[in-house]
Amino acid sequence: MDTRPSGPAPRGSGAEEIIRFDHVTKSFGDNTVLDDLCFSVESGKHVTLIGPSGSGKTTILRLLMTLEKPDSGLIRVNGGQLFPADEKQRREVRKRIGMVFQQFNLFPNMTVLRNITEAPVRVLGLDKDEAEQRARELLELVGLSDKTGAKPSQLSGGQQQRVAIARALAMRPRVLLLDEVTSALDPELVAGVLDLLRDIARSTDITMLCVTHEMNFARDISDEVFMFDGGKVIESGPPERIFTDPVQERTRDFLGAVR
Repeated sequence: MDTRPSGPAPRGSGAEEIIRFDHVTKSFGDNTVLDDLCFSVESGKHVTLIGPSGSGKTTILRLLMTLEKPDSGLIRVNGGQLFPADEKQRREVRKRIGMVFQQFNLFPNMTVLRNITEAPVRVLGLDKDEAEQRARELLELVGLSDKTGAKPSQLSGGQQQRVAIARALAMRPRVLLLDEVTSALDPELVAGVLDLLRDIARSTDITMLCVTHEMNFARDISDEVFMFDGGKVIESGPPERIFTDPVQERTRDFLGAVR
């Protein structure tokens, strides 16, 4: 990940840049959540955003999903411009982005199978049979192949989150956003969901941008870690350095508090 204000990825890196924020600012009233933020992410990398609540991490994911709009700055994903852009451009760029939320956000009136096939059919225009075949493969991947006809209310929290992960993967995203995906789970269900995400990180080339307070998980899956505070990246680096020898005192204080 490149945190310089602007310009292309370093020459010779051989990596394709898939996400870029250039001088992005976002405020809610008098509260500036992102303050002239600049960074880029290379394709296939797993990047974790850490930092205290309110430091802007989730806002980054919501901007990428176009659930929020920046006040200023440029955001590009997968070669397409997300902001500034018209709604048609944003819809096209957003098709290749998947997100798993803190809350599962499943459609309560739909079966597990239809929860997973709805967007591929309606948004990507996939044939229904093809979408269902893909959904069944994904449910096998997440260990829920026997739950195709169940409704969300018939599933545990951990099972619902697994369905939400399968639903995001069904869109064949190039970028997968993970927003505190275990925060709504009972403690005994957390390990299973994190193990599933570890498997996905190791077995696919999907770019992952993850917000989490699970530091062991962040250390395991990340190629790079960003420490956020006050709407800015105050430190970044590989997980082995960030978690064992951080440069900034604020990073040391934060890690000491969450361990």
